[in-house]
Amino acid sequence: MQPAMSSSTGENGSAKRRRTARAVFVGRRRYELVHGWQRDLVAARAAGTVDDTILLCEHDPVVTLGRGAKPENVLFSREALEARGVDLVETGRGGDVTFHGPGQLVCYPILDLKPDRCDLRKYVRSLAEVMILVARDHHVEAGTVDGLIGVWADRERPDEWATAPWARELVKIGAIGVRVSRWVTMHGFALNLDIDLSQFGVIVPCGIKDHGVASIASLVGKSRSVGEVARSIAPHLSTALDLVVDEVVDASALEDPTSVLGMGIGSESAPKSDVRGAAATENARSIGG
Repeated sequence: MQPAMSSSTGENGSAKRRRTARAVFVGRRRYELVHGWQRDLVAARAAGTVDDTILLCEHDPVVTLGRGAKPENVLFSREALEARGVDLVETGRGGDVTFHGPGQLVCYPILDLKPDRCDLRKYVRSLAEVMILVARDHHVEAGTVDGLIGVWADRERPDEWATAPWARELVKIGAIGVRVSRWVTMHGFALNLDIDLSQFGVIVPCGIKDHGVASIASLVGKSRSVGEVARSIAPHLSTALDLVVDEVVDASALEDPTSVLGMGIGSESAPKSDVRGAAATENARSIGG
């Protein structure tokens, strides 16, 4: 399957062809379920049986371990986490340890970056830009920090971002962790909208001890819900990822949204994938924080 394209007129009057992508909001789901959907979509995208797809969701409480995770950054045992209702899952994404939970917008783009977008760092910057645009909608100015991955704000002056050296109290509001195999992307970003920040106390978030974690709501007093942001995020995805995303399909009410996600997903005909398999790990790279 060739990437779906859309034409627009550039500044010089010439036609510019942009890829189209579909975005689907699946609501609140357990991490491992959505992780499985990602793996199937990655295999299908690599096989050319689905177009670029962007999954949007929020998760039940879970601690995820990236490829660079250090055991000491998980402050509770698996049993203690389970007693708190928190899952513990190893993943193939880049980065250290992070927490997902209700009130946090999670975005998983499954994109084929070939042939003209094979730049991992540029892709990571585009994910940060999506979060920066959403934060701005909430009157929070945010940005990136040299040497650190993710999106940051100034707790004392959330309406200003004069770069990290001028921040009075630097706090992280969005994490990024990706995996790219044969230039097909997996995993993505998590933006703290109105998540219970006390739950981050079970880990050292992303292994960073020098700076705290914040949410949109903790900075400016309120935030729109995950569902509201997800359903209205298409213009920001289009701008930051240089894609045409016409709308976000709301599949949050479906018990099994796999039929909405793409051709063959969830069926016996679906290509199967495992991030630990030889085919998936060939030429794979990951980055996160």
